[in-house]
Amino acid sequence: MNPMLKKIITLGQSATVAVYRRSNGKFGGSVKGLPVALLTVPGRKTGQPRTTPVVYFDHNGAYLVCGSAGGMKQDPQWFKNLAAAKHAQMRIGADTHEVSARVAEDPEREQLFAEITTRAPFFADYQRKAGGRVLPVAVLTPTKPV
Repeated sequence: MNPMLKKIITLGQSATVAVYRRSNGKFGGSVKGLPVALLTVPGRKTGQPRTTPVVYFDHNGAYLVCGSAGGMKQDPQWFKNLAAAKHAQMRIGADTHEVSARVAEDPEREQLFAEITTRAPFFADYQRKAGGRVLPVAVLTPTKPV
C-alpha cells in the first residue's frame, strides 16, 4: 500500500475512534446503515492494544466480523492481530465486552459469509475486488463485560 495512503487511513481511523469514544457511538456508530463497534486487539508483534472501527453483524448471541479491507488484496492488520490473539475487547456504544475470537473455516465460513452478503450485499463486491483472496470471517463471542 502507498505509504501516504496508509497514513491517511490511519489518521482517519484514529479520528473515527476518538469521535466514537466521546459520543459513545452516536457518531461513527454506523456506516452504510450497518452497526460499527470499536475492536481492541493486542498487536501480534508488539502486544500493544490496537483499536479499529469494524462493521459487525449479530449472530446467535455472538458477532461476525469480516476482514474485507474494502476488497484490498491482503487481509487487514486488525484481522491478522485478531486471529493471532483469539480474544479482544469490543465496544458497542458505551458498553465494552471481552470477546473470544475464532476464525471460521470452510464450510462454516462460506455459510457465514453468505449471511453477511445477504445483510450487506456490497461485501460480495469486496470479495470480487479482492482477487483470489478469500475474505476471512471471525466469530466473536462475548465472555464478560469490562
